[in-house]
Amino acid sequence: MESRVALISIIVENSEQVTALNALLHEFSGYIIGRMGIPYRQRGISIISVAIDAPQDTINGLSGRIGRLTGVTAKTVYSRI
Repeated sequence: MESRVALISIIVENSEQVTALNALLHEFSGYIIGRMGIPYRQRGISIISVAIDAPQDTINGLSGRIGRLTGVTAKTVYSRI
C-alpha cells in the first residue's frame, strides 16, 4: 500500500489522557518521523505535532483513535507527495 506523509496536530486539554496518548504514539512509532510537544502552561494545555509517513488508512486510524480520547483533539494535514 502506498504511504503518505502527514502531520497530525494534537491539542490535549485533559492531562489525564497523556498516558493513553503516549501509548497510542508508541504503538505507531514505526511510522512516526518525529514529534514535538509544547506545554502551554498559561492555558493548561499541551500542543503536539506528529510527522508521520504511513499508509493513509494507518494515519486515519491513529488520528481517529487520538480524537476519541476525552479532552483530546486531533486534525491531520496530508502532503501532496
